[in-house]
Amino acid sequence: MALRQAAVTGVGYTELSRNSGRTVLELATEACRTAIADAGVERTAVDGIASFAVMHDSVPTQAVATTLALPQLRFSLDIDLGGQAPCHLVTQAAAAIATGQADHVLVFRALNGRSGPRVGTMEFSGMGGQFRYPLGYDAYLMYVGMFGQRFLHDTGQGELDTAAVAVSQRDWAGLNERAYRREPLTVDDYLAAPYVAEPYRGADCTVEVDGACAVLVSALDQARDLRHPPAVVASGTYRGGPRPGLDIGDHLLWDDYSRNYTSFLRDDLFGRAGVTPADVDVAEIYDCFTTTVLMGVEGLGLAERGAAGELFRSGATGLGGSLPVNTHGGLLSEGYLHGMNTVAEAALQVQGRGGERQSPRHEVCAVTSGALMDGSAMILTADR
Repeated sequence: MALRQAAVTGVGYTELSRNSGRTVLELATEACRTAIADAGVERTAVDGIASFAVMHDSVPTQAVATTLALPQLRFSLDIDLGGQAPCHLVTQAAAAIATGQADHVLVFRALNGRSGPRVGTMEFSGMGGQFRYPLGYDAYLMYVGMFGQRFLHDTGQGELDTAAVAVSQRDWAGLNERAYRREPLTVDDYLAAPYVAEPYRGADCTVEVDGACAVLVSALDQARDLRHPPAVVASGTYRGGPRPGLDIGDHLLWDDYSRNYTSFLRDDLFGRAGVTPADVDVAEIYDCFTTTVLMGVEGLGLAERGAAGELFRSGATGLGGSLPVNTHGGLLSEGYLHGMNTVAEAALQVQGRGGERQSPRHEVCAVTSGALMDGSAMILTADR
């Protein structure tokens, strides 16, 4: 189903911090209220809300609808997913709007991800945990690292390519007042740091924060009368590849660790939008770790197999480059809101509201959510 009937119209953030000193409900409410105000919509017009949580680290949508005093919900969706969720939820909101279930849907992510439960230290036991944990295979960066190592090996890329991702995104973060990590980073700085778990050093890993981010998705006919140009949801799709596992750490039956979900959804994603990878002006690629960016860029066809690192090393993904990537600094530098802020940045770019970070060409933006076996993606376009 083509989804041109809906657009992202407003974005909202809280401060990103090590210790918010606030409840998750307060954070969620602030981000959503800000997104509504940013769009210029009356609060009473909002009739849908959607969100996600990892191991119960957030709050239900109906709780946030209550604190916002929304008069009536026509659409409500809570899902048990992590970084795969943001594009998926915006797509579901757009589908709800396209089918007449709602007019304005909030999509948010809120958590105390630094001072509260941290994904980096969570125990994802699941059905396979009894076999992983006795071996010490017990952290999410290890799971992603298995894919990262294989990807780098099979494509002939290495630490200079992951360094290029980290450095490029830190340069973008220097232009972003919201970003948690803004201090300059050089390749030498990167290489001098010890490994956390190969192939990852500290700069390869996302920074966990407390905070919230929300976007408002609106019917396109109404979006055209609002405060900002619409960021049209031209297409959106979710994919879980074959045998995606029994739990978050189970990837033993996955066929190819050097490819993730982006390879499966590429044709559908671009075909529905009526564009090609060559048409993409700016890309916001999910980046819990640097290798995820390289895999996503290649999976979407924005670079040839094995050439994503060269793209970053060339400067093409940076300020003034031919394909700006992760213009907010990404999750690596802005902060780990599980990709909701990646979607928000995509909308800001398409709307022309990126400030110092604004890509001169911003008619077509590709944005992804997720790291490994399953995930989602969207094409956001200018209203044309």
